[in-house]
Amino acid sequence: MIAEERRGLLLVVIAVFLFSISPVLIRWAADSLTAYEITAGRLLVAGVLVWGIAILRRERLPRRNDWPRFAFYGLVAALHFGLYIASLSYTSIAHSLALVYTAPIFVALFSWIYLGEHLRPRQWMGILIAVGGVAVLAGFEPAFTQRMLIGDLMAVGSAICFGIYSVAGRSQRNRYQLIAYAGTVYVMATLWLLPTALLNFSPHGYTLPAILSILALGIFPLGIGHTLYNAALRRVSATYVNLIATQEVTGGILLGVLFLNEMPSFNSIIGALITLGGIILVVL
Repeated sequence: MIAEERRGLLLVVIAVFLFSISPVLIRWAADSLTAYEITAGRLLVAGVLVWGIAILRRERLPRRNDWPRFAFYGLVAALHFGLYIASLSYTSIAHSLALVYTAPIFVALFSWIYLGEHLRPRQWMGILIAVGGVAVLAGFEPAFTQRMLIGDLMAVGSAICFGIYSVAGRSQRNRYQLIAYAGTVYVMATLWLLPTALLNFSPHGYTLPAILSILALGIFPLGIGHTLYNAALRRVSATYVNLIATQEVTGGILLGVLFLNEMPSFNSIIGALITLGGIILVVL
């Protein structure tokens, strides 16, 4: 049992590192491609990879009468990834990641509203602290602009969509194996995004760095990272997994400094730390 838990912790640490490279890869791809193309391309690569593995493993794919549900899950996933990717073109990595990681708060609130799962006093306190951290991020940011506000709102929208996806898809996760479920959601999300990606097609934007960035986004953070994250949940307490996962914020900011020379402001760091503190109270 101890060996399995250690393996689970190792898996989530690797997953978080893979998640952390997303902002840098997105910024590189965004130099020549739109957010629609990046999101659709990323999900297409992940969908082909993960769905292909599910077929090779002979996992049961969704039945025909479940496709409308998966279409909804795909739409919410498309909005989650699309809003996150778009937010990075408007606001800083520190703001975007800290706000996207308020998702556990929305998961807790939606579970309370729709599933009747009670929130403990500590969770309510964590929500209030996280909201305070968001206020510091936005209200006390010296360089805060209307453009950053748009990006921050997109990041919050991404967090809300992830909360909806997590609560709505819970029953399906018990009915379908992980890889078949995830691969189908990615494929459905790609179908939702394909029309907007084609309408915003950038014929001269598909440079080698952009193509490699999209391939890397689909394979590593999404295809491999997401699978390892869910595999860790089967071996270790969800509390520990979620606590470690919050360090994507730290990793993403550090990699942004190293590869993009994007130094977060002092207020961004303080606001992100306060928000993370609140999120930790919610997931404990």
